[in-house]
Amino acid sequence: GLLLGGLLLALPQMYGVGYPVLENAIEGKYAVGLLVLLLVGKVVATSLTIGIGGSGGVFAPSLFLGAMTGTAFGATAHQLLPGTAGAVGAYGLVGMGAAFAGSARAPITAVIVLFELTGEYSIILPMMLAIVLATLTSRLLSRDTIYTLKLRRRGIDLDSARLGSPLAGASVREVMEELPTALSGDLPLEDATDVIARSGHGVLPVTDQKGRYAGVVTARAVAEALTEPDPALDAQATPRTIADLAEQPPAVTAGAPLSGALHTLVTADGAGLPVLDADTGEPVGWLTHQTVLSALHAPAHPAGSPR
Repeated sequence: GLLLGGLLLALPQMYGVGYPVLENAIEGKYAVGLLVLLLVGKVVATSLTIGIGGSGGVFAPSLFLGAMTGTAFGATAHQLLPGTAGAVGAYGLVGMGAAFAGSARAPITAVIVLFELTGEYSIILPMMLAIVLATLTSRLLSRDTIYTLKLRRRGIDLDSARLGSPLAGASVREVMEELPTALSGDLPLEDATDVIARSGHGVLPVTDQKGRYAGVVTARAVAEALTEPDPALDAQATPRTIADLAEQPPAVTAGAPLSGALHTLVTADGAGLPVLDADTGEPVGWLTHQTVLSALHAPAHPAGSPR
């Protein structure tokens, strides 16, 4: 605290967030020597603030450091190449975006935030180039961003948490359940309602006259067919059968990654999908929401131990 107080007495520009100082630097009101001094002072002041338990911040200090560095570079370029270098403030804005993008590793956010803060769109190309280069350099120098590094120091590893998922790298074959009893395609609709109700599934596979897989039928489709008969069928016509309602759901093969099959399962009608053999096209199992949830469930305590 004493060190921080002494620094603030020597450099009063370090008080607060520092946006007024940052604005003055962008406008070219400071010499190169003062810009470098403010750069070093901000690093020390922020470090001391965090060291004594305060909130040194991430966003504002990164903008401050980038502005001081960029403006100092621009002022030096003006002295060396007076007829070639652009405006000093433009270098400062580019430095702000690059410093934040490199520390947070969020290039799109950096571009949008800088445009919202400054309203300056004439430097979009150099700013985007600097932000991309800063992000790539950050990836080469460090595995973590300034945010994920804080979590890692607390023992939280986001990468290992993703890789440690119970279903990471799993295939459909590992979680599918046994194929439910298929409905014969020539089964009348009235008889099919009892079979579907007793099965516990909202959708069942259907086989043709030769016993081959012909698709699936949902309980909703059967209910709609019974409550709204086809007007093309008169009283003397043959009753409709399950084969008339059979549908071909999106194909899910046994060897496919479970991550891709989950999207198909969620968007499909009914509560389950047949799992097909990649070679024969015949169903070899059944994939439901319950089977996926059961695979995700891992007891946190041994059996019989208190919870």
